[in-house]
Amino acid sequence: MTISTIIEHFPYLGLFLLLILGGIGFPFPEDTTLILCGFLISTHVIKPVPALLVVYAGLLITDFFLYFVGKKYGRMIVNHKRFHKIISPERLAALEDKFNKKGILVILIGRHLVGLRAQIFLAAGVMRMSALKFIMADAFSSLFTMALMIGAGYMGGNSLEIIKRDITRYEHIGILLIIILLTIYLFFRYFKSRRSKGLQR
Repeated sequence: MTISTIIEHFPYLGLFLLLILGGIGFPFPEDTTLILCGFLISTHVIKPVPALLVVYAGLLITDFFLYFVGKKYGRMIVNHKRFHKIISPERLAALEDKFNKKGILVILIGRHLVGLRAQIFLAAGVMRMSALKFIMADAFSSLFTMALMIGAGYMGGNSLEIIKRDITRYEHIGILLIIILLTIYLFFRYFKSRRSKGLQR
């Protein structure tokens, strides 16, 4: 069973899995999943409240998993077979410097930076940031990520629905105009032929 099949038949589970898999390195970008969630809400495939709860849980679980991995492996994370591709020794050193200077602001701001997100969470674990502080910062910042990305998907879905409705409306208007023009043409031909016969007499 593919991811697309899961999303089609079990959309809530599908969105949750996409977030989890994307968080551990599979090619399912978080922002794309959130935009998809907004689109599915706008097209009434899923209901807003359960969808938002599932997605929010998926974000927090994925982020905390990365934090936990960083905390477990420490600076050795740069040599881990799965995560060494995500964060290099140079990037880890740079993020450690940012954490020392700005602390929790790195989480609050960095969460919205595509490409740096996972690196920041791993670095937070390596730096032994308090788990409670990390969760609180991430939970707060995730709300803005969701609002932005899901909102974009929702607006996009609504735009498509409006376009579809407009196209349908224009099709009906076009058909009506064709019928009117055809009727005028037939009347014109009819009266023209009657007039021609009258002149011949």
